Amino acid sequence: MTKLRLLLDQMLDVEVAERLALLGHDVLRVAEVGLSREEDDQILERAIAENRILVTLDEHFGDWTVLPLFRHPGVLRIKAIPATTRRILEVPVPFLEGHSGADFEDHLIIVRSRCVRWIRTAREN
Repeated sequence: MTKLRLLLDQMLDVEVAERLALLGHDVLRVAEVGLSREEDDQILERAIAENRILVTLDEHFGDWTVLPLFRHPGVLRIKAIPATTRRILEVPVPFLEGHSGADFEDHLIIVRSRCVRWIRTAREN
């Protein structure tokens, strides 16, 4: 499995971070860097600055009227119902296997337990 650089949004807890780190990923939580109460655009800026894929449950990512996405390392939006730690981990863990960081660049990926939707968010000039 390829090691990915991930930034976990505020709604993803320590257990999720620890499990992803045990799988070999370089994981950072927004709470660890003082961004827990920041707006989505600030969190995305941090992910871009550190070349990390943003992992979130937040539906604002993908709503271009709220937060447009341009050039970025990738946004992985997890849809898990109910949004318990166990259900959240069931969705991205198998999905992340077999993907490299380059696969995520300039994409919003919406992942459910049985479905994945890839949306290209930046266009080539």
